[in-house]
Amino acid sequence: MRFLKFILACALFLALTAPAFLQAQTEPLGEREKIESLIRLVSQFKTAKFVRNGWTYSADSAATFLRLKWQANDSTVKTARDFIDRIGSVSGTSGKPYLVRLEDGSEISGREFLLGQLIKLEISPLVQSSTSG
Repeated sequence: MRFLKFILACALFLALTAPAFLQAQTEPLGEREKIESLIRLVSQFKTAKFVRNGWTYSADSAATFLRLKWQANDSTVKTARDFIDRIGSVSGTSGKPYLVRLEDGSEISGREFLLGQLIKLEISPLVQSSTSG
């Protein structure tokens, strides 16, 4: 009898929580979540180097810099595209574009890299949310 009550309680719990869980998994990412995901993706791109004003930085350093710059300019960033254009594309001090140096030595602009990652996030938010934290 005790086991049957346990099974019924588990079934009831799943019946009540599953719809909310499934809805949370299928809602599109909010803009702040997209920005957080972009920063996380930068920090995880360990095979690349990030170039700012002629200096080369690791993935972790680049992610930290982007987060700090975003925090300092939070009021001007409303969307993930704002983040890319205002925070992740060019140096505010020199005007030089940020670059991502790939493992093979080729370089792409920081803007191009981040836009590519954003498109992937927007196409498949479930993959990103299920692999994070």
